[in-house]
Amino acid sequence: FDLVDKFAGYGFNKSHAAAYAIVAYQTAWLKANHPVEFFAASMTLDLSNTDKLNLFRQEVARLGYDILPPDANKSEAAFTVEYRESKGAVRYALAAVRNVGLAAMQALVAERTANGAFRSLFDLARRMDAKQINKRQLENLVKAGAFDSLDPNRARVFAAIETLLRTAQATAEERETQQNNLFGGGAGGPADPPLPKIPDWSLHERLQAEFESVGFYLTAHPLDAYAIGLKRLGVVRSGEIARSLASGGSSRERLAGTVLGKKERTSAKGNKFAFVQLSDAAGTFEITVF
Repeated sequence: FDLVDKFAGYGFNKSHAAAYAIVAYQTAWLKANHPVEFFAASMTLDLSNTDKLNLFRQEVARLGYDILPPDANKSEAAFTVEYRESKGAVRYALAAVRNVGLAAMQALVAERTANGAFRSLFDLARRMDAKQINKRQLENLVKAGAFDSLDPNRARVFAAIETLLRTAQATAEERETQQNNLFGGGAGGPADPPLPKIPDWSLHERLQAEFESVGFYLTAHPLDAYAIGLKRLGVVRSGEIARSLASGGSSRERLAGTVLGKKERTSAKGNKFAFVQLSDAAGTFEITVF
């Protein structure tokens, strides 16, 4: 400390220390007095940084607030704040879903703002710019749950993506040629094509798809079903390990996780081992298995 204290005597460091102290006080006040607004702004700043977003998600949960899933009829392109029964929550940003693009999501929100909420999946497809929406974007939005308010069966919506894209393309061509469908649905517009009749994804499949599109488990975690048993076994979350070690806790802990991936290796002596990436409610971590 004495060495650091002496080094900080340099005038350039002092000027920075003063500026950083002011910013630290301001942000601490915002976090303490307006936490959901603070986190919505902070998460928007790191819109494309999945690791940072996951850390913010954990902190929001620790403080007792909710992060609401992305919703085509409620989310903005950026993170926003919603109040439910006077309690604030952070609404997940559409543009934070992987591989959807900020410009496309801004266009979706602009259309919704100008002409009202989307009434159905096909209403959304007809009103979106066909040049700004593609299969990959729709797949990730479905996986993230952004269309649940229009149809909660994600498997059915996922299977209908090609039909939605054809509808968007056909509507765009009609607009360009200024023609109307001779057999359209009259004043109410054309009727929506039928959606495939298939069962919804299982909870595990929904969470896995959510992980792929968001970068972490947003609405729940596969280990939640085993919470009571894990607590009885003394399992801790991965995020608690560093704090435990820093406070002089045990160097041996029990962890639980779902396997995300593995890399097998062979040591110089010919022994096989693997690096296994795991996930728990606190985030992702890696272990070595011999």
